[in-house]
Amino acid sequence: MSKRHFCDNTHLDLQDRMAIQLGIENNSTKVAIAKTLGKDPTTVAKEIRKHRIFKPKRRYGSSTDCVHIRRCKKCPNDRKCSNYQEPKCNRRDKSPGACNKCAKLSACRMKKYIYDANIAHEFYRKTLVDTRVGINMEAAEFKAMAETIAPLLKRGQSIYQILLANPEIKVGERTIYNYIDQGLLKPYGIDYFTLKEKVQRKQLKKKYNPRNERATFENRTYKDYRDFITINADLPTVQMDTVYNDPSGPYIQTFLFESTNFMIGFIHNEKTAASMAATLDYLEELLGPELFCQLFPLILTDRGAEFSKPELFEFSKNTGELRSSVFYCDPLQATQKPQIESNHNFLRDIIPNNAVLDNLTNQDLQLVFSHINNTPRRSLNDKSPYEIFTFIYSDGVTDLLGIKKLQADEVTLNPSLLKLNKK
Repeated sequence: MSKRHFCDNTHLDLQDRMAIQLGIENNSTKVAIAKTLGKDPTTVAKEIRKHRIFKPKRRYGSSTDCVHIRRCKKCPNDRKCSNYQEPKCNRRDKSPGACNKCAKLSACRMKKYIYDANIAHEFYRKTLVDTRVGINMEAAEFKAMAETIAPLLKRGQSIYQILLANPEIKVGERTIYNYIDQGLLKPYGIDYFTLKEKVQRKQLKKKYNPRNERATFENRTYKDYRDFITINADLPTVQMDTVYNDPSGPYIQTFLFESTNFMIGFIHNEKTAASMAATLDYLEELLGPELFCQLFPLILTDRGAEFSKPELFEFSKNTGELRSSVFYCDPLQATQKPQIESNHNFLRDIIPNNAVLDNLTNQDLQLVFSHINNTPRRSLNDKSPYEIFTFIYSDGVTDLLGIKKLQADEVTLNPSLLKLNKK
């Protein structure tokens, strides 16, 4: 009788991975887990080995972990010793292959591996998307393909006809059409007008929209932020957000310095991570790297798509060095950055929801935030954010940011300050 299992040959989904995690926690074998899922045992073994998370062993108060410690005459703590051998664990190293809910987990001082179904599925989804983006061939192979089909297309042949006569081209007809649509073959003289069947049809604008990259919030959640500021209590936090009146723009990117309630803003025509991160590049160049790192060491923002690429915000465009640490609030938890949300009320007093922002400039925003920052606050003991900020950083910094000192009677907090058109 055949010992082969019935396998559906489909990818593991989140439910399958949850079942694998439950099987590990129940100390089931990989064979038992695979039988439950209708998968091959090697599939389960590869899944666990590929996606389990390494947890370093506890070093505090521990002695050497060499299995030969009792009979070896050499120094037991010498990890370069030729006799050094790490102890083995059948549950970790064989089956099920991870340490989830092991009875000895709390007291164990060995290296550990934890399998988390949600993290494993997220990694799988990111890998799946990445493998389907771009050109799935080597540069030399792509060049050879392009040089083969370009002269034939100019002679009026169809893609189907070319592929039929050139079996060495290993990509499909639809793939080549996609390459042309994306403009990848334009350097070789191939575009829409090279294809006679394309010329007869009306070309749609933005037919192929680029896929949004799945955001990664690992080690950047609000809990991670709380843990970070516990250790780095001396670093000031800057809250970041976006305000707009029309989903198509323009957009106002706002920054609030949490310790002073001082707020600045910049206008954008695009609501993209690249556009928003460009503001930090501009501020770094304006203020200088040292002052920038002093003002923006720690940024807390929401999970909007325009902030979804933390590496653009964290690393300097000029030097590539880390300039800020970015953390994200939990989904739908605006209360985790209440200061900037509250200060937006001042902004809305001057720029209401029905205002047209098409002609709004950064100079206008400097005027707006000059009036907002010169408004005294009860939370600041009747001082204004401008007074507190300049006391800490000097008025030279506010001059660079375009924020001016105003007398109390000069402050205007209504739409008459800008007199914007209404929708």
